[in-house]
Parts: sequence; structure tokens; C-alpha cells
Amino acid sequence: MSTVLRTELLTDPLARGYAGMTDTQAASSLNTANRTVERESLSGAEMFNAPVASEYNALAADKKDNVKLVLSLGGAIDVRTGTNARAVMLDAFGAGTQTRTNIGNIVNQTVSRGVELKIGFVKVGHVKDARA
Repeated sequence: MSTVLRTELLTDPLARGYAGMTDTQAASSLNTANRTVERESLSGAEMFNAPVASEYNALAADKKDNVKLVLSLGGAIDVRTGTNARAVMLDAFGAGTQTRTNIGNIVNQTVSRGVELKIGFVKVGHVKDARA
């Protein structure tokens, strides 16, 4: 953690102002959930709950079949940008549909900078050690 944290504090790539912060303020900034990131996967249940019934019912048969295929995957469904499952769902439910909005809402999540950096919760002592 210390190398990643040290680099973050020294380079301040998001211009958060770490240099002018106390260790406590820097830790707080790193732990505040204010970063939107794309999840790598959704559970089958999360994906199943995204479509609006009326929008699904209005789909052409081939689109329904594609949606059923994605929903039948179960487990962790890869939904990163550029993946087939995501492309199928977005193709089936066009722009402006509530289903597409629902998918966007569950694919994106708000996390802290610490989570985004994959270092998790940052303690004041971590910041102090990284700055030393």
C-alpha cells in the first residue's frame, strides 16, 4: 500500500491538494466516497432486476432471446465496457429507456479514492508513513 499511497500523495494526479493537507485531512480525503468507477461484474440477480417488464415485453423476439442468454449466465456477469453481455443488453434496450438507465446505475458505483487505487481504507498512520 505504501508505494501506491506515496505516489498518490506526491503526484496528486487529481489535484486534491494533498500537499496542503494534514495527515488526518489527507486520509479523510482518500476515504471519502466521491469517485465513480465501473464495476467489473454484476450478479445474475442484479442483471435480472434491471429490465423494466414493459420494455422487455416490447422487444423483438431476437432481442428477447439475447437478453435471456445474458440472464442465463448466472454467477458474475462481466459488464465492463466492451464486453458482450453489456453490449447485448445495451443493444436490446435503446437510449432513453429506463432499463438502460437502470443498468448504468448498477454498473457504476461511487467509491473512495483509496478503493479506486485498490488500497482500501486509509488510516492516518498510513498517510504519515507514506509521507516519511
